[in-house]
Amino acid sequence: MPMAADDIEALIRAALPDAQVQIRDLRGDGDHYAATVTSAAFAGLPRVRQHQLVYRALGERMGGELHALQLTTAVPQE
Repeated sequence: MPMAADDIEALIRAALPDAQVQIRDLRGDGDHYAATVTSAAFAGLPRVRQHQLVYRALGERMGGELHALQLTTAVPQE
């Protein structure tokens, strides 16, 4: 069963409460998404660690309910 964009956003916000999250369904199938996540929690972390924080928030859903996620992360501008 595909995962809803709102569910993806909620899981990310639960793990990173300050995050600004934008989700796009790339194919309209509920299975392939792009996410842009901006959070102060990413400050000082390499891109790989930033992505790991997001993937950890999604847990076992990655590769199951959520087939593919194109991920962009950023630190908020002051």
